[in-house]
Amino acid sequence: CKILRCNSEYVAATLHLRGPDRGAAFCTALRSYSLCTRRTARTCRGDLAFHSAVHGIEDLMIQNNCSKEGPTAPPRPRPPAPNPQGFESLDICDYERSFLYKHGRPPGFQHCAAFGDPHIRTFHDDFHTCRVEGSWPLLDNDYLFVQATSSPVAKGSNATVTSKLTIIFKNMKECIDQKVYQAELDNVPAAFQDGSVNGGERPGGSSLVIWERSPGRHVEIRADYIGTTIAVRQAGRQLSFSIRAAEEVARAFTEEQDLQLCVGGCPHSQRMSRSPRGRGRVPAETARALCREMLPVEDVYFQSCVFDVVTSGDTNFTMAAHGALEDARLFLPNTEKLHIFQ
Repeated sequence: CKILRCNSEYVAATLHLRGPDRGAAFCTALRSYSLCTRRTARTCRGDLAFHSAVHGIEDLMIQNNCSKEGPTAPPRPRPPAPNPQGFESLDICDYERSFLYKHGRPPGFQHCAAFGDPHIRTFHDDFHTCRVEGSWPLLDNDYLFVQATSSPVAKGSNATVTSKLTIIFKNMKECIDQKVYQAELDNVPAAFQDGSVNGGERPGGSSLVIWERSPGRHVEIRADYIGTTIAVRQAGRQLSFSIRAAEEVARAFTEEQDLQLCVGGCPHSQRMSRSPRGRGRVPAETARALCREMLPVEDVYFQSCVFDVVTSGDTNFTMAAHGALEDARLFLPNTEKLHIFQ
């Protein structure tokens, strides 16, 4: 079965096509890809990669309004491989490119966030407000471990905020050495604990990089070797965490790793209502007016903002909810799921 050759020819033909003007060339590449798969149909009938490619082509042709009739391009000559493993060895630390090569389609992604009280948006778009005082794992899988440490938002309050985040990028083959990132209140560094800003001395070290978006307030960590991007922010007296992770990475855990707030949300015993009871530190109407300035849509981000401002008395929580919404806008694969209404 020569489906991998079809996949790599399609990758080579579309790798540099970008922007609104790519249409005709992209459709030509898809028709060529379809022709190549038809030629391998007899020998590849029992191959999952073949069936994945066929369905992927059909979806892409519909999404891009491509006609099945039209010109096809001759396959591009592949450059000689610099080593016996060729393409896969060259791109093992570029997850998206490697996935496209193997499966003939881009990977799927999932989004999770923890901000404010903390409020958790899970990979499955469930939304919880949590008590969770102490240290709790947001993620615990084969590639990443993320732990959030929470403390009370104010003396005598049941509500808590994230005061510390620890992120471990686990050792991976040729790509990276194990790296630990740690942020605490008033200390959001643009470097890993060992002082480095990338994945180390391995050939794929540059596939893990930290970018400082706002000094001391917002960093972005790109882990291209696992198709994952993480944002860490500080707004007022709390830290927030957002992630866009490849589906394959988000699902890479065992039954023993069952406590992950990004996967299952808060345990039932730790969930709180977002309707503050009793006397808050800021009147609810004042909090609603402040939150509406930053969050005009009255969704769960808006409700969370109101809850946090009423509970803490800290107007900076409007920035926490706004930052989480902006991360979701960037990280969500389906922007129709941006707003959640409960």
